[in-house]
Amino acid sequence: MIIAMFTAIGVGYSSSLPSAAALNWVLKDGLGRLSRCIYTASLASAFDTNLKRVRFVTSVLFVGSIGLELLTPAFPRFFLLLATIANIAKQISLACYLATRSAVHQSFAKADNLGEISAKAQIQTVCFDILGLMLAALVNMWIGNHQRPHAGLHFIVYPFFASMDLFGIYQGLKHVHLQTLTKDRLEIILNTWIECGSVPSPAEVSEKEVINFLGVKGKSLWPIRIGCINPKDQIPKWSMKTIQSITDEDYYFVCMEIFKGLKRTGQHRIVLSIREGAEAVHIIMGLLQACYIRRTLVNRSKLDSIGENNASNSALEDWSAIVEDGKRSAERDVTNLIEQMVGMGWVVKNILLSKQEQARYSFVCD
Repeated sequence: MIIAMFTAIGVGYSSSLPSAAALNWVLKDGLGRLSRCIYTASLASAFDTNLKRVRFVTSVLFVGSIGLELLTPAFPRFFLLLATIANIAKQISLACYLATRSAVHQSFAKADNLGEISAKAQIQTVCFDILGLMLAALVNMWIGNHQRPHAGLHFIVYPFFASMDLFGIYQGLKHVHLQTLTKDRLEIILNTWIECGSVPSPAEVSEKEVINFLGVKGKSLWPIRIGCINPKDQIPKWSMKTIQSITDEDYYFVCMEIFKGLKRTGQHRIVLSIREGAEAVHIIMGLLQACYIRRTLVNRSKLDSIGENNASNSALEDWSAIVEDGKRSAERDVTNLIEQMVGMGWVVKNILLSKQEQARYSFVCD
């Protein structure tokens, strides 16, 4: 790879200039750092709300960048392009590692010994780096002694060690038990509370929490979305009655929307809209009410057959009754729920939401 690097930047040719070589090298590193800055600025909130997924995806990018670097000797003329892409991937992975490292360490600091955990993590990193360098040196010496029959051995060895690395990272993230609350973790807790009447521990939630590689959530009946109403999505008329009944004492409201994606068939979704000035307890109570509403809708098939423009009195009465029952259940359980969440070690003073979920509505009294 070193020979490919010097050939690409012009070393060995009489017409090459040292300034051109330096310019190419600065261009490679400069684009990597610029991409790192753009990445961290665009995904700032995702480091908290989707920590495990972002960490694993960037780990895949890092492993892929090493593969690109291995290809540079085979394509010396494209060294600058391959090295630049690999460096961009490495810089993005480094940015994610630095941004999520403190949260991962904090999850292991049960006795508030964050400094000790961070120090031991550095020792682990250094030890495995040394072990990896020793193993790489031994493999390199063995390939050097058997150069002809094993010229392309690194292309076979690389996928094996890359798969081991990603498997280890995935298993490691599964054992990271975060105590902070996101929408997905809170939804798992509330569903367990409704079904079993108890609050799961962070370890139990980690087992149910899925590290979604592509960030595409699976299909589920009546999914819940936090955010403002999308004017492009259709709101049933009988659900609009709920919005019209909002008062200045309400810090949230729950309604329904019909989402039409790439497919023409619409999907019913429950929307939880949060008002400006709402606190964490209001978000917990609003999502708990939405979960109660979803359970009722899943158990009952009557509302599934309601048309998009159906505004019959029976539909309005059914929806209004379901919303009111869910609200009463949420108000009844929220105090005991929060007490048990605190007892299980959950941080309930703040809910970490994505940029779209942080959207708030304002109440204007005529």
